[in-house]
Amino acid sequence: MDTVLLSRLQFGITIVYHFFFVPVSIGLAGLVAGMQTAWVRTDNPRYLKLTRFYGKLFLINFTIGVVTGIVQEFQFGMNWSAFSRFVGDIFGAPLALEGLLAFFMESTFLGLWIFGWDKLPKKVHLACIWLVAVGTVLSAFWILAANSFMQHPVGYTINTELGRAELIDFGAVLTNPVLLATMPHQISACYMVGASVVTAAAAWHLVRVARTDRAGQAAMIAAGGTAADYVRDPEDEDSRSAFRTALKIGTVTLLIAGALTFIAGDTQGKVMTDVQPMKMAAAEALYNTEKPASFSIITIGTLDGRHEVWAIKVPRLLSFLAHSNFTGEVQGINNLQTEYAQKYGPGDYAPNIPVTYWTFRIMMGVGFVAFAGGVLILWLTRNGRDPATTGFWGLVWRYGPILLPFLPLLGNSFGWIFTEMGRQPWLVFGLLPTRDGISPNLTPVQVLISLIILTGLYGVLAVIELRLFTRAISAGLPDVEPEPEPDSADKPLSYAY
Repeated sequence: MDTVLLSRLQFGITIVYHFFFVPVSIGLAGLVAGMQTAWVRTDNPRYLKLTRFYGKLFLINFTIGVVTGIVQEFQFGMNWSAFSRFVGDIFGAPLALEGLLAFFMESTFLGLWIFGWDKLPKKVHLACIWLVAVGTVLSAFWILAANSFMQHPVGYTINTELGRAELIDFGAVLTNPVLLATMPHQISACYMVGASVVTAAAAWHLVRVARTDRAGQAAMIAAGGTAADYVRDPEDEDSRSAFRTALKIGTVTLLIAGALTFIAGDTQGKVMTDVQPMKMAAAEALYNTEKPASFSIITIGTLDGRHEVWAIKVPRLLSFLAHSNFTGEVQGINNLQTEYAQKYGPGDYAPNIPVTYWTFRIMMGVGFVAFAGGVLILWLTRNGRDPATTGFWGLVWRYGPILLPFLPLLGNSFGWIFTEMGRQPWLVFGLLPTRDGISPNLTPVQVLISLIILTGLYGVLAVIELRLFTRAISAGLPDVEPEPEPDSADKPLSYAY
């Protein structure tokens, strides 16, 4: 057993697992804030019920997400202490700001939002959830600032006496081109996830009401009446009306966020070509430099990942994606390997090509399918149509809403895996190889034990999350009515200390 490999496996499992919760929280926070804004502006109780319904899902996800995120901080000290010592002066600053500013802001105003219903004035209470939504985005910004330094180190100097990197320009860290390109791509991808959750829950309830209607109409016909004689239960009518609104909010947000994700991803690809050309070459399995370069639809290479055996390509498209023109040069894996060996010394500087190649395609593929799913749902529900309950489309409605949130969620996760695996063999690109960042004196047995414990614990948390989520969705809209604004007039003290 190899300590470095086990530590990488442990960090990969815990970070990907934690990353399941992050985009859901970021996306749902903004959408719940939008629904509550609609309620404050219109006084329509439908929006209040939707706010409470999706707000409960947000709270479940946020709580478990926080628990799983705490483990990440400990791993820097337990498994990667050499890395922490080398870049702690730089890496620690954005992480500290994430905890002190963003998370503090999120948790404080989330507490006020939870306990402030019917106690705070409407607009003050609304401001709380918006500040939570802003806090989730700020939290992502600081985390991405730290990660972007690992992808493209800037604003530092190497203290050769202490053998560590030291921060000399925090502004450069915050304006890192990788950060500026990644941030809009990541946030819009998070909103694809949040919108898919809203759409899926709404679709599930619309299907439920449609099935109830169909059963009621069948019973009416069997009793000698007609389908037109069937009258929907007022509670189901209320649910149908509210979830149709939620479905439209979710699908429209999914399409807008999807379009922004694709545009921002194109920008991110161009920045990646500039600062990490090996990652771009690995993403396309481009073994030799091409000018103009073709985009690989599918490439099969040799087992050692050094040569192309067979491929289907679109001429010149990769040049456009990398440089915004159809004739630009894109460096290949073999050429970059020679260049890096001369620059950094002997070694293998190519990441795992099959992993980077396929995670890149899965990321894009499931994103496009989720976008197409949003278009399909809008078309199927046009002009007030209800979901089908029989035939092919009935089958689609039965399983589609369940699968929809997992598409952008997997897209986010595979995108994260691609980003981190594509940086290998560097922990900090060009500065610190991964093998040098491990904690000294750490044994494989120690890592294996913590790996097994954390994986088992996370498995339990996953079951809890799914059960709480499905139970909250099945419960449907809460039975809440708007309360009058709390009386803010000064009153005599009833108690003083």
